[in-house]
Amino acid sequence: MIITTTSAIESYPIVNYLGVVTGISMSHKKGGFTLNMDKYYTALEAQLETLKEEAFQKLKDNAVKLGANAIIGVNSDIEIDGTNGGITVSVIGTAVVCKF
Repeated sequence: MIITTTSAIESYPIVNYLGVVTGISMSHKKGGFTLNMDKYYTALEAQLETLKEEAFQKLKDNAVKLGANAIIGVNSDIEIDGTNGGITVSVIGTAVVCKF
């Protein structure tokens, strides 16, 4: 499946627009507090990477359910809740059928 931030895929005409698809992955901090900022940023980076991959997989799964073979106009957003340490990664795009 082709996933792109652009509104078209060069050399592949879009045959059908199937609708908006999303992928959201959330995490909530489970206790523990550390004063070691190196460990904190390393853990945050790893957690963001995992959440991003989960969100993109959900995006693809939702597009496949609609019969899409590509997703265009993809945009992502990351929210970090400073109060409880929760992280939300959301991805949105338009599911389409391209002629390959």
